[in-house]
Amino acid sequence: MKIIGCIAILTAIAGTALAADIPQSERRSGTSFMSPDTRAMQDEDTANPGMLWVLDGEALWRRKAGVADKACADCHTDARVSMKGVAAHYPAFEKAFGKPVDLEQRINLCRTNHQQATPLAYESHELLALAAYVARQSRGMPIETGDDPEIAPFVEQGRELFMQRQGQLNLGCANCHDDNWDKKLAGSAITQAHPTGYPLYRLEWQSLGSLQRRLRACITGIRAQPYDYGSPELVALELYLMSRARGMAIETPAVRP
Repeated sequence: MKIIGCIAILTAIAGTALAADIPQSERRSGTSFMSPDTRAMQDEDTANPGMLWVLDGEALWRRKAGVADKACADCHTDARVSMKGVAAHYPAFEKAFGKPVDLEQRINLCRTNHQQATPLAYESHELLALAAYVARQSRGMPIETGDDPEIAPFVEQGRELFMQRQGQLNLGCANCHDDNWDKKLAGSAITQAHPTGYPLYRLEWQSLGSLQRRLRACITGIRAQPYDYGSPELVALELYLMSRARGMAIETPAVRP
């Protein structure tokens, strides 16, 4: 019955007309939609399960790897200094490729180019841990993604994907997150889709996960074919979502229902 109810709600949402973008003054972090208990779990490091990945990421930061036998710390020294504010600018334009890369891709580029090590798999514990550790250094800092003119076409591509209806339910991201935010879907609040806390710990997953995992889950939920991890489409969506969250504080590792 729960699945049938969800489909009925999504079908009703699909019939609504697209509204305008959410005004900047009304934009809210997903934290504001959470219960007090979940918010308290996020805010207290000793209770936040995502901090387990951050601690593992700190160990990986110092661990030598690859043919070069180098650690991240050998180049970047103390992450609390060198990585402060870095996550606030990702996805970022990579001149060598002529396109943006997200934080996980940047970590893997460093592994292959400088450590001469095998790239870490998407959603692997190691990649999530390193991404969470790096992003943790920017907690509380405002998101700055999207201010590079070279990246503007990719921001627009992400916006088009956000608005595009797809799948058997004929839904776009904007149908839920722009037009119906603060309403309920299967008992959970519909947020504004500002990715202020990724990688984050999701109680439904009982694990840490990336923004791309969340995007793929949403796309599957509207019965569309999800893009592959690392695809240009998912990176463009990440870029657009981060750019529209400009000025909001990074919360990594956030906790969500």
